[in-house]
Amino acid sequence: QLQLVESGGGLVQPGGSLRLSCAASGFTLHTYDYYAIGWFRQVPGKEREGLSCIDKIGGPTNYADAAKGRFSISRDNFRNTVYLQMDSLKPDDTAVYYCAARPQPGCDTLSYRNFDSWGQGIQVTVSS
Repeated sequence: QLQLVESGGGLVQPGGSLRLSCAASGFTLHTYDYYAIGWFRQVPGKEREGLSCIDKIGGPTNYADAAKGRFSISRDNFRNTVYLQMDSLKPDDTAVYYCAARPQPGCDTLSYRNFDSWGQGIQVTVSS
């Protein structure tokens, strides 16, 4: 079973940066580069929000409006890891951040309903 583990969260001041990592293991049916990997976030009382997705290395990426221009997604298939570089962070970016794998290639959607293997989530707090 595919397992994902997020790291790199924490407390950062407004305007600062963080790089989140999502390390994957447990591939059985397909190799790691088969899966599209997405980043999401959620605050209490709100629906999980899709931020970005990356297909195979060098393949298409997708960004939600909230992430465009400030966040950048990348992947290292040798390390089975996807990264989310977050710059110019704002207090509104405070949330629990999740990575997830889609059981097929392609980043045409950022809906959490299309991703079925999830990490446990990691807290990002933007505050002075």
